[in-house]
Amino acid sequence: MIGGVEQSAQQIAIDIKQKALSLGFDLCRITSADPSARRDYYLNWLAAGQHGEMYFLQERADERLAPRVYFPPARSIVCVAMNYHVPLEQSDAPSPSRARVARYALGDDYHKHIKDRLHDLADYIRDSWPGTKTRSGVDTAPIMERELAARAGIGWQGKNSCIIHPQIGSWLFLGEVLVSLDLPPDSPATDHCGTCTRCIDACPTGAITAPYQLDARKCISYLTIEHEGEIAADLKRQMGDWLFGCDICQDVCPFNSRAPDAIDESLRPRFPGGTLDAAAVADWTLEEYHTVTRRSAMRRVSLPVFQRNARIARQNIKENNEENIEENLEGEHARESIADPNPPAAAQRV
Repeated sequence: MIGGVEQSAQQIAIDIKQKALSLGFDLCRITSADPSARRDYYLNWLAAGQHGEMYFLQERADERLAPRVYFPPARSIVCVAMNYHVPLEQSDAPSPSRARVARYALGDDYHKHIKDRLHDLADYIRDSWPGTKTRSGVDTAPIMERELAARAGIGWQGKNSCIIHPQIGSWLFLGEVLVSLDLPPDSPATDHCGTCTRCIDACPTGAITAPYQLDARKCISYLTIEHEGEIAADLKRQMGDWLFGCDICQDVCPFNSRAPDAIDESLRPRFPGGTLDAAAVADWTLEEYHTVTRRSAMRRVSLPVFQRNARIARQNIKENNEENIEENLEGEHARESIADPNPPAAAQRV
């Protein structure tokens, strides 16, 4: 009820969506608080150990798989998304030790950024419809946010497991407000991946084991952020120049080729090129670590893990540079042979 006037559930849903957009979210859709349809798959995935060291995914599995276990009053879930795609500066200057940081971590910490707006949305819902109970969450809450987003129609879950919107792409922060209101659910998004396998083919570690299936233990994002121990030698080499996270499967997605740029200033990259000097990071002091990662999602990674990642990236960059030099020399020799089909006899004997 607003201003003493009874509203239909349909109108309430419209008002909530309009408020979400006014708060800076790019998308807002609604789904039911029904249990996950992927319960068996998720439990089997956990049983196979494919979550690696992310034990929090296992500890609250019952809540994660059933929103009403997590928040009993829930009847509907308001799903929101915010575009975080930002352009990165390209440099022509040599960068012998520049290591990459995933786009989502280049701006201010999205957890606080999204949570503040979710709380504002939840406040609006409770104030507008007294007696309504709410609970807000981002990816730190026991919520199957990607499944819910797909069910609500924010986008479909791609073969790389990311949520993809046909116009915005997959550069999306997700959030949810669980509400005790019975609201009409939106239709799920249609999967437009088709026969495309670019994300699967591009993943250097083979973490996308099949369409829509991810072995987190092989994922570069997992290895650089969640995995704190030693990394297997074969995976180290495949990590390339990634220091924190990985965007490869998103960079190659056709739906991201036309992704709009985020307009929120807090999402602007603190490193315009999206990279840090791996040699410098490997020698960071604790003070330098705190300064660079302040108010950033990168703070999730401890200094020792950052330094481990920097050493791996630096070694990979060094080896790649050496390989490129060898390839260039071989190419020059091949061109010289073509240009001079009759080399001196001494050269022929060699």
